[in-house]
Amino acid sequence: QMADPFRYDTGERSKYECLGHEVQIEHIKAYVCRPSFFTDKAVIVIHDVFGWLFPDIRYIVDLIAGHGYITICPDFFKGTDPWKTTDHWADFADWMRDHDPMKVDKEADVVLKHLKEQCGAKKIGVVGFSWGGMAVHHLMLKNPHLAAGVSLYGIIRDSEERYNLLNPTFFIFGEKDHTISYDQITLLEEKLQQYCKVAYKIKVYPGQVHGFAQLKPEDMKPDDKPYIEEARRDMIDWIKMFI
Repeated sequence: QMADPFRYDTGERSKYECLGHEVQIEHIKAYVCRPSFFTDKAVIVIHDVFGWLFPDIRYIVDLIAGHGYITICPDFFKGTDPWKTTDHWADFADWMRDHDPMKVDKEADVVLKHLKEQCGAKKIGVVGFSWGGMAVHHLMLKNPHLAAGVSLYGIIRDSEERYNLLNPTFFIFGEKDHTISYDQITLLEEKLQQYCKVAYKIKVYPGQVHGFAQLKPEDMKPDDKPYIEEARRDMIDWIKMFI
């Protein structure tokens, strides 16, 4: 049985009043937040196992939009149930088989087309958390239209082709994340040095567990707050460097 990878009780997060709105793009629902001024820069946010309705991910969308990007979080589960806090971890592997983060290409293409044709976006990046972090890693290997990516605590395992990134990618990890071993991070670093021809960065944040960077300010523990805020600043800085 898989241990619960979250130190934070996801059932007791504070509520969140969203700044954006929901839209329908072909077969996909999405949450969108725009800055108050015109921009031709956009960021796709890929949610974790808790899906596009989860308050924490909407907070992140609003946060990125506040830095001057059309920011969109599509429902990559296409209306099917996200993982719930009441679900049993023994069933997680089966659930993952039906929700494969390496099968997001079609939805990503639909959203990219929408951003370019309907929103006038010229440069588009992608940020993803956990399940979404794996999806970002996958997309940065496959989709040249994404100008930069930030993958937060999501790692593609058991594949030699995971190192030839097409565009600049930043990998964020928590030191105490027991879903990703330090050996896996070291291997990623070694292989990227060997194969990767674009800018990349790997950073590990001290004492942080899986899911640390999504927390809203009122849900942060005081000891973790500086690292969470640093990870967010680093994420935004990477986006601004390339988009």
